[in-house]
Amino acid sequence: IKMSSNSSDANLILSLNLISAQINRYLSIIILLFGTVGNILNCLVLSQKALRKNPCSWLFLASSITSLITLISGVAVRLMAGWSADLTDTIPWLCKFRIFVLFDSRTIASWLIMLATVDRWLSSSIKVNRRHMSTLKNAQYGTLLLVLLSSLIYAQIFYCYEANLTNAPLKCYGKTIWCRLLIDFTFATVSILIPSLLMFIFGFMTILNIRQSALRRIQPMSVSLVMQETTVNGQKPQWKNTDQHLLVMLLAQEASVFNAVADSDKPNRPSIQKQK
Repeated sequence: IKMSSNSSDANLILSLNLISAQINRYLSIIILLFGTVGNILNCLVLSQKALRKNPCSWLFLASSITSLITLISGVAVRLMAGWSADLTDTIPWLCKFRIFVLFDSRTIASWLIMLATVDRWLSSSIKVNRRHMSTLKNAQYGTLLLVLLSSLIYAQIFYCYEANLTNAPLKCYGKTIWCRLLIDFTFATVSILIPSLLMFIFGFMTILNIRQSALRRIQPMSVSLVMQETTVNGQKPQWKNTDQHLLVMLLAQEASVFNAVADSDKPNRPSIQKQK
């Protein structure tokens, strides 16, 4: 009876592995196709001349580019693994470099959305000095600082990750239990928890700013306030429409980030349990 039980367990594990391989092969194709097309369309729309000087549009453009890099380094490699053609499992430097690009780009994409949330909070403020801080130059400086800090944080991957591992869930994985704990903790806090919390805080404050602006419009407005809200070219309605569209896009981006929090680190969880 015990031998038959072991045989049935082995067959179950084999069946689950086959199902997982099929999912990696075909579902990854769909995710890669739609994700690539969507991000390319975002890049084409956000790179138009009318949106080029808008800091929030620039941050969305940078986020779309980094998300495209994440898809290529993550989903595309998983697709190759489904067809047993993943070179990162056997080549050490390629393993380290691919994981570094994956974690780094994913973190940058999340923080760029957070910076876009801060920009919407600044631009919707009733205080003039805060609105003046919403500039393309500040968005570019923030992006550069973000790339440098994220790259420094995940530089530990070049030490922790190794290829051709036999005692790990994946061949390209953290070589020690402490490396896996460190990477998992860093990703959970820096890439997910902190930016998601800041998105919620600044998103809530943006809603408060919009409500305050709506209350101010109900009251009689002086000529000076009207002049402050009007653009140089007299295109006040067009600027407001663009601002509203960007705010809706930002809320959709934040919702996708929050939905990804629940299962974003699932591939890393079995590593602690299996390593002894």
